[in-house]
Amino acid sequence: MNAYVSAILQGALLTVGVSVSALLVSIVLGLLGAGAKLSGRPVWVGLATAYTTIIRGIPDLVLMLLIFYGGTIGLNNLLEWMGSEATVDINPFVAGVLTLGFIYGAYMTETFRGAMLSIPKGQAEAAWAFGMGRTQTFIRITAPQMVRYALPGFTNNWLVLIKATALVSIIGLQEMTFAAKQAGAATRSTLFYFLFAAGLFLVYTTVSLLVLRRLNARFSLGAKRGTL
Repeated sequence: MNAYVSAILQGALLTVGVSVSALLVSIVLGLLGAGAKLSGRPVWVGLATAYTTIIRGIPDLVLMLLIFYGGTIGLNNLLEWMGSEATVDINPFVAGVLTLGFIYGAYMTETFRGAMLSIPKGQAEAAWAFGMGRTQTFIRITAPQMVRYALPGFTNNWLVLIKATALVSIIGLQEMTFAAKQAGAATRSTLFYFLFAAGLFLVYTTVSLLVLRRLNARFSLGAKRGTL
């Protein structure tokens, strides 16, 4: 039993790695998507709208399978068409991170867009009048203020992303859900091991929630705070 518990704990570390890496990808995509939607340029607005609409309309499981299996087949067919005899195998960790990041980047796009719209436009115009560029205005004026508005939605997206990491077990990545399933099948103590994995998820989400509440308190100084 100790060996199986150890395997689940090792899987928990992998779960942390997948979720944090996917979060970074989703933040980058979310900022790019929000910027595109607010750019006022029809092409960028259209692409960002299509991205958020399509991604939010397709189940995470289907996207995971499409990217891992479909991506592998597509790349190998492309190499064959180019006359190469090389083959490509997508790493399950990379596939899981990119898929989850791509999915939750769509949700982050809407979260960041709403936060940006909550900041009075006159502040950016004043910064431009003082000679600041758009990048400098975003870093010094927009970003510090948008954190407060974005945190409630960001927190929800992050907690859902953590739970969604269980999906990477279907592509062979041995995170804690995969380890719990293997332990249960080997010992016939399925309930115990899945309860153990559920408890680890609960610890992870609880710690995350406490940290994000502290951040919310920090960035809401001088303003009425909402509860995350």
